Amino acid sequence: MNLISCAALAAALCISVHAAAAAPVKIVAAENFYADVARQIGGAHVQVTSILNNPDQDPHLFEASPSVGRALTHAKIVVYNGADYDPWMDKLLSASKASDRRTIVTGQLAHKQSGDNPHLWYDPSVMPLVAKELATTLEASDPPNAQDYAKNLQSFLAALKPIDARIKAIKAKYASTPVTATEPVFGYMAKALGLDMRNEHFQLSVMNDTEPSASDTAAFESDLRNHAVKLFIYNSQASDGAATRMLALAKQSGVPVLGVTETAPAGKSFQRWMLNELAAVEKALAH
Repeated sequence: MNLISCAALAAALCISVHAAAAAPVKIVAAENFYADVARQIGGAHVQVTSILNNPDQDPHLFEASPSVGRALTHAKIVVYNGADYDPWMDKLLSASKASDRRTIVTGQLAHKQSGDNPHLWYDPSVMPLVAKELATTLEASDPPNAQDYAKNLQSFLAALKPIDARIKAIKAKYASTPVTATEPVFGYMAKALGLDMRNEHFQLSVMNDTEPSASDTAAFESDLRNHAVKLFIYNSQASDGAATRMLALAKQSGVPVLGVTETAPAGKSFQRWMLNELAAVEKALAH
């Protein structure tokens, strides 16, 4: 082989190595808010696919398409909620095994068990755990860009501080205020705000797709008719019959109502979504 051929081969090898190093880390997130956090931590070094994106869709009725399975096949990192919220992910991962794929399960990070409230993203203590695990996993998967991931993590954690400040301010003003909800979607955030959440048995029944008992239904109706609660929170992505009836009664009784979602609105970061939800809570409680 002559010198020109050797030089050409060396150049080609360098280009190939550089291209492989520059290839983005493929991440699949079951829910769009985890996808947003993955993009914030990964920056330009990741390619993120989100599965649940539609804020008008009931996540509990989701059925995975073949394209989801294909995306998981090529993913190096997978992030999902766990805690029985997205059981279809376990099935898909079992059907598409990969030895070098890393998984991040929020329920495991938060030490939640089957039967616990699975709406973990509304717990202010949880998303920092997810972000830190993402940064650690990315640093291990892509060491050349470890400093960027560490820097992005610090930026993300700093961007959560306004949420913590708003929670603290609302709690100082409205702690112990009685509120109710059709299901425990907002439960962790309500607890962080110090609100007195009522009718929790009714909420668990709706979450588990069972009919609330007559006594739980009567207690809920009494709270609304007698204005024993200052706010009615409902899941705007679900249409359970019992919950729909309570929503109608809340409006009829003049109790302020607030719809919350299980997926982030299109085009909004996780931080902006949480801040908007908190602003809506504060506005409703002020009535």
